[in-house]
Amino acid sequence: MKDNVAARLGGWSARHRKTAIFGWLLFVVAAVLIGGMAGQKQLTNAEQGTGDSGRAVRILEDAGIKSPATEMVLVHSAAPDGFRAAIPDVTRAIRGSGRAATVREPLISRDRRDALVQFDMAGDPKTAADRVAPVQAAVAQAGARHPEVRVEEFGDASGERWFNKTLGEDFSRAELTAVPLALGILLVAFAALLAAVMPVAIALTAFLAANGLLAVVSHAMHMDGSANSVMLLMGLAVGVDYCLFYLRREREERAAGRDRETALRIAAATSGRSVLVSGLTVMVAMAGMFLSGMLLFEGFAVATILVVLIAMIGSVTVLPALLSLLGDKVEFGRIPFLHRRRSTPRLWNAVLRPVLARPGIAAALAAAFLLALAAPALGMHTEKLRMEQQLPKNAALIQTYHHINAAFPGGPDPALIVVKAPDVQAPRVRQAIRSLQDAARQSGEFGRPVRTQVHAAANVATISVPLAGNGSDATSRHALATLRQRLVPAAFGGVAEAHVTGTLASSTDWNTQLRHSIVPVFVFVLSITFVLMLISFRSIPIAATAIVLNLLSVGAAYGVMVAMFQHGWGASLVGTHGVGAIESWLPLFVFVVLFGLSMDYHVFVVSRIREAHDRGTPTTQAVAQGIRATAGAVTSAAVIMVAVFAVFGTLSMQDFKQMGVGLSIAVLLDATIVRAVLLPAVMSLLGEANWYLPRWLSWLPGLTHGETSVTAEPAATPPAYVPTSG
Repeated sequence: MKDNVAARLGGWSARHRKTAIFGWLLFVVAAVLIGGMAGQKQLTNAEQGTGDSGRAVRILEDAGIKSPATEMVLVHSAAPDGFRAAIPDVTRAIRGSGRAATVREPLISRDRRDALVQFDMAGDPKTAADRVAPVQAAVAQAGARHPEVRVEEFGDASGERWFNKTLGEDFSRAELTAVPLALGILLVAFAALLAAVMPVAIALTAFLAANGLLAVVSHAMHMDGSANSVMLLMGLAVGVDYCLFYLRREREERAAGRDRETALRIAAATSGRSVLVSGLTVMVAMAGMFLSGMLLFEGFAVATILVVLIAMIGSVTVLPALLSLLGDKVEFGRIPFLHRRRSTPRLWNAVLRPVLARPGIAAALAAAFLLALAAPALGMHTEKLRMEQQLPKNAALIQTYHHINAAFPGGPDPALIVVKAPDVQAPRVRQAIRSLQDAARQSGEFGRPVRTQVHAAANVATISVPLAGNGSDATSRHALATLRQRLVPAAFGGVAEAHVTGTLASSTDWNTQLRHSIVPVFVFVLSITFVLMLISFRSIPIAATAIVLNLLSVGAAYGVMVAMFQHGWGASLVGTHGVGAIESWLPLFVFVVLFGLSMDYHVFVVSRIREAHDRGTPTTQAVAQGIRATAGAVTSAAVIMVAVFAVFGTLSMQDFKQMGVGLSIAVLLDATIVRAVLLPAVMSLLGEANWYLPRWLSWLPGLTHGETSVTAEPAATPPAYVPTSG
């Protein structure tokens, strides 16, 4: 039988190893240089938006209107009017900093214990965070001169400055932690320094090349800033995994007595093929995000597809070239006490024996456990998390936010009505604006102040209306609905175009769009995964099993995320607290990523089982052989993925915590409960029915799962143990 594509790629690379290695290095350097010169283009606020709020932001962007960076200074006293002496000093300090464009008259709270001084930062609002430090210092000095009151500052510029500092430190720590973690785990897996370094090096160079190409693509499709972080996460995970699978198989064949060329050829034909199938499945799953209709997800799709594609190519070309060049020197830097360990972990053997002895009971218990974990997902609530939800609740910035919101409800994060008319100063438009202002002031659902700003040159007006409640609770949502459904249509219907934006409005519109788009994405990913598995394994039960098992692991991950981050159960274990919601973009993203990544293990394990079955081994024995032969690689790959994802769970931002914990829990469950218990139990129960293919599908291509010229020999049967560790 003719060699498969992976075998031919591996053979070419081994014969032309200098071309493969230097070609890869040249490609990476060129991609990095070109990307650096091009620079990455970021999504604008209008491109990120959707629905009514998105239309409001687009009107402002099209008119060239930039909302100034607004700051607020809260002066609180224990006694009514106890802040009076401090207010002039605070106001002078703000003006004296030279960074404030407009300082408004202070607002006084109803209990007369709080005063709020609001001002706009001078200059470009995009760079206000770089200029706010002198203002903060001046306000702090004024507060120090009045110890009888509490003086706190919060706003767009000070908040962004805090974010930039915290996120910069977080991501630097994550990047510095993830790579050494992966390297350390690979040292244990291979018990040799050089063998451990190679997968990490290929994964990192794949990420660098993909990052450079992403910068070029961003000029045609703007990217969200988090796309780079997602790319790093995915690049490390799949890049290391693919190289790990390939390298482990080559080392295994050498340990079984194969010569260098034969061992490399078998690794290329088997693990190389699994890498290609898995990579293709991951990329197709990621392509499902294009159906979301949202540029954020489309950017994530491009970023992940790029890095997976490059990592996959590197694994089946550069890695075999390096292995051909190095031979057994790949085990340079051996760690003797690790080399003596057996490759199949004892835990896997201990689990596998009872699973295969009582597959029905094992499958029922494992499925029940995963369904129990998934149960909380039935009550999942999603929203675009607000600042006080994103950050640790003990952060000084968040404490100030809560203090302002308590004294002046809705003030820190008001709704914004954007009005567009042929002549915004026409009498009937001005009357409509007054009507809206009066209705908002008379309603008990809105706070103070209601402010209007007219941009006559652009024929646009903006009306800021604080919402009652905490910004996302039932009170705030009802106030937003009142604004959109009653007050705005009553005031501007037939008079002018008016749309409502703001944090809560944007979150509501996001959730609406996601509800409409998530079903097509799910259907696409499920359908295309089934088709790919069907073509790859020529078996309807194998394809159906892949879908069901992956859905169970995704459902369990959803349940854990909801329990921990929405309800707060066990949230302290990861240094956070329940925030009542899951970040709105995460469920779709996690589904697509997990469905793609879980195919790494599934394809790798089932390919090995099919390989044994094709040699004439009965299905139950083939399952045992395949699980045992892949146990070390799956364990190492899972530990690496869990470690890399868990690093993101240590970041300060709640959405990255949710993503990191959700992905790490899902991979852990997938590599243990699903692959070590459910998969062997279900395949053992199905027996020969695993390989059922109806006659009307007999036209599907017959893809090889082994290297036919050598696997017929007795020595090619995978041993239960090999002398490298896992």
